[in-house]
Amino acid sequence: MPDLNFTVDRAEPVLYSASPLLIFKLRIETEEEEISIPAVALRCQIRIEPTRRRYTPPAQERLLDLFGEPERWGQTLRSMLWTHTALVVPQFTGSTVVDLPVPCTFDFNVAATKYFYALEDGEVPLCLLFSGTIFYVNDEGFLQVSQISWEKEANYRLPVQVWKEMMAHYYPNGAWLCLNQDVFDRLYQYKSHRGLPTWEQALTTLLDASEEKVRS
Repeated sequence: MPDLNFTVDRAEPVLYSASPLLIFKLRIETEEEEISIPAVALRCQIRIEPTRRRYTPPAQERLLDLFGEPERWGQTLRSMLWTHTALVVPQFTGSTVVDLPVPCTFDFNVAATKYFYALEDGEVPLCLLFSGTIFYVNDEGFLQVSQISWEKEANYRLPVQVWKEMMAHYYPNGAWLCLNQDVFDRLYQYKSHRGLPTWEQALTTLLDASEEKVRS
């Protein structure tokens, strides 16, 4: 039965996709180099490990929504799920490098987006947990099936700049905010009644009025 090991060589954005997409260059190796692997149905859970890096004061402020005050981070900083992904690995012998697709979103209702956006630089500590089915040929030439051990994982430190450059490509000088329908309707009426041409002007007008009220 083959034993597979996994390593992430690097990550890079796909610049011409329908939505933001990262590709992780995933290296898969077998302990027995002579075993032929016709295919692997691979599943991967990717988790963010916030405790494995340091945070500047500006980043701490932007992370209040996720983790609360820094004084409480000893209790609130925990591993969190980023996403699930999967692919079918084609035939290989010994080792291979495949593209593991990781769909991304700029939706600020998603915790992972808030986390990535809060960081200025450095790296995001990730843990990739693997599962799935291995198809292989035994010594007698018969096709066999086995499961990937639940203990299989790989650590990778994703450069923050890679994520930021990808989002800047898909959303140049912009951000994506999802609103409840009733809130959107109120904002739409506000914008229309005041003849404001853009959503930015509508929000800026509301923010300016709020700040003026606070100062008064």
